[in-house]
Amino acid sequence: MSRPTRRQILHGSAAALAGAALAAPVAFADTAAARPTDGHGQMAGDGPSGGHEMPEPFDEMYEGRHIEGWPADEGDAQNGGHNSSGAHAGRHAGPHDGMDFVVRIDNDDLHVMRNADGTWISLVNHYETFTTPRALARAAVRELQGADLVPVVTG
Repeated sequence: MSRPTRRQILHGSAAALAGAALAAPVAFADTAAARPTDGHGQMAGDGPSGGHEMPEPFDEMYEGRHIEGWPADEGDAQNGGHNSSGAHAGRHAGPHDGMDFVVRIDNDDLHVMRNADGTWISLVNHYETFTTPRALARAAVRELQGADLVPVVTG
């Protein structure tokens, strides 16, 4: 049995690398199917505006924890509370500046961020994306496993 030459090995490696480069776009084309759903079978990016509309407010008990969320401009920035009338409060510097959506677990703020693709992440689940802040809050409750949420102090 003859040994392959250096040239044959380099040609084979180049062919394998070219094949992998051509196959990569096909392998990653369906990554949206791997995103978590919001509990209603709708994935991020589905819907009329591609998942970029502001989510609906929520207020519920989940696994014994009180979770709530609302668009940041609906809350009263002076006391950090939720304005249940839905009226927009006057704009003052407050704890929710720079946030699109406020999420709380047992009255403690959970810092959430919206990604460019319309999905949401939090400090508790920073490497996992969610389609809605409600799904994100529920996942944070599961991750905390009964532990208290420690608020982020900036400044």
